[in-house]
Amino acid sequence: MPLSFPEHNFIFTLAELQRVVRSYAEQKVARYGITRAQWAALAKLEKREGQTQATLAKAMDMQPITLKRLIDPLCAKDLIERRSDKDDRRAYRLFLKPAGRALVAKLKSLRSEINQQALIHLKPQDAQRLVEQLNAIKENVRSAQATDSVDKNEKKKERRYG
Repeated sequence: MPLSFPEHNFIFTLAELQRVVRSYAEQKVARYGITRAQWAALAKLEKREGQTQATLAKAMDMQPITLKRLIDPLCAKDLIERRSDKDDRRAYRLFLKPAGRALVAKLKSLRSEINQQALIHLKPQDAQRLVEQLNAIKENVRSAQATDSVDKNEKKKERRYG
């Protein structure tokens, strides 16, 4: 039996929060000549250099062509390097160049600045708890989404005749 919660605007508040934070981050990162989405790509790439463009696109929940459009300007600015995959001629692996590493270091302090501004009224332990709760909510929704997808596929199979 699902838990009963008082009626509130959780979904809308969360969506609005995301929009405001994204906009604020976009404004702040513009001084480095990149977009917030490019910043996200650099951050994910720094965590796992050498991954393929397709893998990075999947990690960022976007189509490979969309990621390519994000990566192209970063390559042109000499921040990222594409290298051919030795096992798959169609694939490219992505690596940070020295200028990209330097930018990622600057962006870490920007991330701290944005986090601090957003969470300024919270005690550190409350901020940590909030992040943990948001991650739990994210996993709840992913799990529900996966279950709904399986249910939808089962219903499609049930309708087939013959």
